[in-house]
Amino acid sequence: MTAELETLLAQNPVFGRLSPDQRLAAAQSAQRRRYARGVYLAFAGDVWPYLFIVKNGQIDGVKESGEGRQLVVQSLKPGSVFWGLAFFRDGAPMPVSLAAQAESEVFLWPREHLLPVLRAQPDALWALCQAMISYMQQASRVVEGLAFQPVAGRLATFLLAQFADYGEPAMTRNLTLDQIAAQVGTTREQACRALYQFSDQNLISITRTELELLDEAGLAEIARQT
Repeated sequence: MTAELETLLAQNPVFGRLSPDQRLAAAQSAQRRRYARGVYLAFAGDVWPYLFIVKNGQIDGVKESGEGRQLVVQSLKPGSVFWGLAFFRDGAPMPVSLAAQAESEVFLWPREHLLPVLRAQPDALWALCQAMISYMQQASRVVEGLAFQPVAGRLATFLLAQFADYGEPAMTRNLTLDQIAAQVGTTREQACRALYQFSDQNLISITRTELELLDEAGLAEIARQT
């Protein structure tokens, strides 16, 4: 495991700033964790003093309302680093829940194991600050979309990003309506209605197993609407 993890760390903007000896020490102290789809790593309100890097799968940062609605504010894919606020501030609660969107594997460190290593390498801490800024910008875009962009625009933006990640005009339907709704901050019913409106407009094709992009320019035009 150590050699595999060392390679993953060397390719990461934060851990890549450590010396080879520091990366080896970090790799040796890492805890490997596997999570089935839907399993939570931590819940909002938990005091969770850990930092982790995603090896495979996807971990989502999720906000939940009192009525049970969900909003995905962060999606962490392989190579992403994330942390609980208590990793840096004693007793700070988690602002979001962390849930495995797919079968996932992460390497995780308790604060007391990793923070001394990061403190010894200012370049790594600076890279971690840059990651924090990137996450703040992403969260700001989510909030801005909720405030100013209609559901159809948010869904179009999400679908275009999904097709771009997939790399093909047709992709497997691996998300439920509830999961799509959580990604764009709406209800299951509104997400379903918007999807079939796109289908009626010949922007996408929907089957039981696939979504196909038919009119990228048309979908992009809807994504630009505010």
